[in-house]
Amino acid sequence: MSDLEEIATQLRRIEESLRDLAYDRLLLATEGEEKSPEAVAAAAEERRILQARRAIERAVKALEGPGHD
Repeated sequence: MSDLEEIATQLRRIEESLRDLAYDRLLLATEGEEKSPEAVAAAAEERRILQARRAIERAVKALEGPGHD
C-alpha cells in the first residue's frame, strides 16, 4: 500500500466517524423541543460536522485520483 493509499484509508475512517457523529447530533437536534438551546446547538454542530466530512471526502477523492470509485 502506498503512502497516499494509507492516508486515504485513514481519512475514510475519519469520514466514517464524522458521519456517525453527525447522525448522533441530528438525533439530539430532533429530540425534545425544536427551539431548545440544546437542539439549536446540536443542529449547528451537525452542520459543522457535515461540512468537515464533505471536505475529508473531497480529500480522499483527490488522493485516490481519477477512476477510483
